[in-house]
Amino acid sequence: MSKLRFDVVQDAFKKKAVEIDTPATRPEDYFGCLTFNREKMYKYLDAKTYQALIDVIDNGMTLDLKTADKVAEGMKTWAMENGVTHVTHWFQPLTEGTAEKHDSFMEYDGKGGMVEEFTGKSLIQQEPDASSFPNGGIRATFEARGYTAWDPTSPVFIQDDTLCIPTVFISYTGDALDYKTPLKKALKAVNDAALPICRLFDPKVKKVYSYLGWEQEYFLVDEDLYAARPDLMLCGRTLMGHSSSKNQQLDDHYFGAIPSRVAAFMRDIEIAGYKLGIPLKTRHNEVAPNQFELAPIYGETNLSNDQNQMIMNVMNTIARKHGFVVLFHEKPFDGINGSGKHNNWSLGTDTGTLLLAPGKDAKGNLQFVTFFVNVLAAVQKYNGLLKASIATATNAHRLGANEAPPAIVSAFLGKTMTDVLKKLMDVPSDTPIEIAGKKGRSVGLVEIPEIFVDNTDRNRTSPFAFTGNRFEFRAVGSSANCAGAMTTLNAAVAEQLIEFKAAVDAEMASGKPCNVAIMDCLKPIIKSIINVVCFDGNGYSDEWKVEAAKRGLDVETNVPKMIKCFTEEKAVNMFTKLGIYSKVELEARNEVKWETYSKKVQIEARVMGRMATNHIIPAALEYQSKLLKNIKLMQTAFPEDYKDMVATQMDIVKEISRRVNDITVKVDAMIEARKAANKIEDEYEKALAYHEIAESLFAIRRPIDKLEEIVDNNTWPLPKYREILFIN
Repeated sequence: MSKLRFDVVQDAFKKKAVEIDTPATRPEDYFGCLTFNREKMYKYLDAKTYQALIDVIDNGMTLDLKTADKVAEGMKTWAMENGVTHVTHWFQPLTEGTAEKHDSFMEYDGKGGMVEEFTGKSLIQQEPDASSFPNGGIRATFEARGYTAWDPTSPVFIQDDTLCIPTVFISYTGDALDYKTPLKKALKAVNDAALPICRLFDPKVKKVYSYLGWEQEYFLVDEDLYAARPDLMLCGRTLMGHSSSKNQQLDDHYFGAIPSRVAAFMRDIEIAGYKLGIPLKTRHNEVAPNQFELAPIYGETNLSNDQNQMIMNVMNTIARKHGFVVLFHEKPFDGINGSGKHNNWSLGTDTGTLLLAPGKDAKGNLQFVTFFVNVLAAVQKYNGLLKASIATATNAHRLGANEAPPAIVSAFLGKTMTDVLKKLMDVPSDTPIEIAGKKGRSVGLVEIPEIFVDNTDRNRTSPFAFTGNRFEFRAVGSSANCAGAMTTLNAAVAEQLIEFKAAVDAEMASGKPCNVAIMDCLKPIIKSIINVVCFDGNGYSDEWKVEAAKRGLDVETNVPKMIKCFTEEKAVNMFTKLGIYSKVELEARNEVKWETYSKKVQIEARVMGRMATNHIIPAALEYQSKLLKNIKLMQTAFPEDYKDMVATQMDIVKEISRRVNDITVKVDAMIEARKAANKIEDEYEKALAYHEIAESLFAIRRPIDKLEEIVDNNTWPLPKYREILFIN
């Protein structure tokens, strides 16, 4: 092993767990202490201001500037008590990350001194430079004005010495430049569409909520090993590396004992999350070595999405304190599981009814089936668009491999619900709907009580699986902003519900009772979806790919082509009709996605070429030189019969030459392809060209990984999988 690599690996193995900063109190005592939640509002605002702000949050009322000043003053008082000196509008541009510009509270007092001040105007709106954020041509570089505006429905929070205000981000022309703006519009659309249907069952319903529970998968690697891998540092994944003899094949990491260093990291994450009001619930080892997961209790979609962005930032910071780096890339290591961000999605009402859970009686079951079937209809109609909502250069490596769902959006129902839907097609429309609940099942041991089994199983290969009271959109990538997928899903469901309500109204106008009208409208939808989008089998099989194409599902695997779904006529009509995106915004976002795709592949191609040239080939030639010197010495020592004695060395020398030549030819071809792609001005055509370059990287990797097996371990310059993937 090279001296540098030996030192790096040894340092990584010597790491010890950092002392856990455990508060003296229980989590419930400090939960939300760094958020300006309702408890803080009640304490720091007068009664009139408090009620006005609650009306804004709960009822969508407008906040006047005078009231905003009082809210800002209360926030400032609370923030300063917690050591805050700065404030920022915290937003989510089209970079998949978050952005912030910090301003201090300091202002001139008019007397030659300074005073700390925070006004309602500063709370409600700021003006960051919008020129350098991705915008897809909506704004020219010399037209830099952009605005952030406070989203009162997501609590203000403290990060270090800064008061962070969640905001939307729009251009001077009013076009959305972020993820939050369209998400909030989609949530309004699904509420407006679902509410009239809910009132057919319960007139007291006043609001419908979209719920999101994300499951965040991630990898941890030692920061020393990370720093020794240029591909990890610059691309977030390994572009080369032979698989370890042992990886995940024994399934011994999944739900195994959490390594002490990782447990300390997880505990610090939970403490930080609780302080920020993030209800983290679950932590465990995932399937691949060094892969882990955390998940919260589900919550309202907009807030839950903000919390996911917050916790990802926190994870990056805390990981460094423990000697780790977090990898959110969907496929950082070849041959083992990648990381997703499973989005558990549901709808519920302000009366406490979960619309995607079976009811307690026939009426409740009819309401459940109504929403259940319409969600499936929306997924069927927009399966290609939903896939486009999660399509990225990084997620493309994950889909369809090692437990990740395939690049075909279908829905898993389970036997119970499949049987229910098939039965409903053939019974009279006024037949009460019965749905089996959980069943007791004996383990066969007297001392073990019956286990209550759900009415659905799990299908790890399904991108959109029903899991009893929600759907799990499993195809979302680990690094993604959930808002992209959630905007598309809620929008598609909203359009479907609007069309369904119009059909029911027409049936009821002809004199049919409400329940009969609903069932008469559901039956043709069930017939349409049951053998198309509904699929409970193995999504990995080649047979399914053929079958899915026959069913009319989108089977495209080329990411730039997937993205084009957003500007197809039916998608544009749907988004514009619901007021979520304008056509200009959709076209701009496609430009951003194609440009981002090209840049990410371009970076990988550059890193691959330089690592091959500067790391791999020199190491291979150095080892080859050692062999040739050995052969020369053998010839001197045994001039008569040295040829037989050095036959193995000669074979290795020749093998190295073949592999080095193969790498050189392929790298040169890739570089020429990259130069040609860079000359293409149209972003879509450029992305298509870079898709081919991305495919060529696999061909370059193969001979490199073969050389890793051949070259002396002391000479190989990069930390290997067996060294990176196992935390002590």
